[in-house]
Amino acid sequence: MWWPGSATSCGAGSAPTWDEAPSIVDTQSVKGAETVSQATRGYDAVKKINGRKRYIAVDTKGMPVMIMVTPADMTDRAAAREMLWRLRLTHPQITQVWADSAYASQLVNWADDFLRLTLKPSPGRAAREDSWSCPAAGKSKGHWAGSCMPAAT
Repeated sequence: MWWPGSATSCGAGSAPTWDEAPSIVDTQSVKGAETVSQATRGYDAVKKINGRKRYIAVDTKGMPVMIMVTPADMTDRAAAREMLWRLRLTHPQITQVWADSAYASQLVNWADDFLRLTLKPSPGRAAREDSWSCPAAGKSKGHWAGSCMPAAT
């Protein structure tokens, strides 16, 4: 596989340019140690974790592009604008971002209008369960994993 800046290229087709560089954004709540200041911690009611939340952007190879840390009580939507703005500012070659459904709604239009960034949120879990199958897991419908394939339509 070829990646901009690499010395060699494998596979067929033309090599992508930096103008086509996509990114994947997601969050992770982590428990804060007792030594972590209360001012930098928060309670994530969804995951029931008192700590911090990491907003992580990676390239298509899984290499970190940007990491932002906030108190865990901050919602994904509240931090998304800051994360996407910083990502666009520090990595102007990224023009497309894949994210989970928390980044949907008016954020898609905001990213396109103000950042000239194509934000592609994934469908919600219910939609994935209806359209994906995991024969390797012994399930006809369920949460997708690396070995899962789209269901035949």
